[in-house]
Amino acid sequence: MARLAVFRYSEGNTKRNGVIVMKTWQKVVSGAVALSAVGAVSVLGAAAGLYLAATKSYARSRQQSKERAISENTAADNAWYLRHHPVEWTQMTADGLCLRASWLAAKQPTTKVVILAHGLGHAREQMIPWARVFHDWGYAVLMPDARAHGESDGHTIGYGWPDRHDYQGWITQVIDQNGADSQIVLLGISMGAATVMATAGEDLPTNVKAIIADSGYASVLGEARYRMWHNFHVPARPTLTIADQYSRWGDYRLADGDIAGQLKKSQIPLLLIHGAKDTTVPVENLDILYQAAAGPKQKYCDPNAEHIATRDADPVKYDQLVADFLSTVIA
Repeated sequence: MARLAVFRYSEGNTKRNGVIVMKTWQKVVSGAVALSAVGAVSVLGAAAGLYLAATKSYARSRQQSKERAISENTAADNAWYLRHHPVEWTQMTADGLCLRASWLAAKQPTTKVVILAHGLGHAREQMIPWARVFHDWGYAVLMPDARAHGESDGHTIGYGWPDRHDYQGWITQVIDQNGADSQIVLLGISMGAATVMATAGEDLPTNVKAIIADSGYASVLGEARYRMWHNFHVPARPTLTIADQYSRWGDYRLADGDIAGQLKKSQIPLLLIHGAKDTTVPVENLDILYQAAAGPKQKYCDPNAEHIATRDADPVKYDQLVADFLSTVIA
């Protein structure tokens, strides 16, 4: 209607018509500005909501992460864990968080230690099946709760990026408690895989002998972009771009989470595992990470497995794959 009015009055040549034309254009422009403002506010609000929903964790959600981890295990695995009387370890981080972990001593004194890293929305108990295997192999096991998960402090989920410094702290504790000759393996799944790969790019002691990453992503922002489109059919721009800017005022910036970039700086032997039918972290990440890794590396892709399901599909084959890899790096 406004465009027709402008066209009609613009045919006249009187001063009054000229004034009317100006008023009509002002209405059109004002309306467009108002609509743009509403749209901008909506986008900004959506971006803020996205950032908060994706990164914030509170007491109830931390408790749920623990309950979820336990419920997904078999009763036999959970009973095994409790029978081995896990010892509580704690760590105070540089940003003031108290993190918690379970230490399972080996059957016999050993230099071999595995530090496990669970996935998003879970807790240390998710890693009990892996802990059981390593313990049977004679390893001592450390099972941390990630920041903002389980019984660890924190309101911001790190997606593996700030967590890399937490794992440096756990490595130091293992060496202090278990001995300077400790041989340490880092193994993580999903977000935990990103955690151990990000850790690999830091300045680590030579005690860290191997990294095993199951279903990990190449970048925090890239994974967020994929999930927005795959899960909700929402394009990443501009919402995710703005959410990344919001993250500048948080504990870390989403765009800084370059997991593949960390592998370029590491010479620690790496085993990558992924399922070809993974719809949570697409299998394309496997090749990106493999190409980025600068040190000795192996990869395995299960043609039928979904997200973190390679071991479920064939535990014997999975465990043998891991054992064969470790036989080349652990004395």
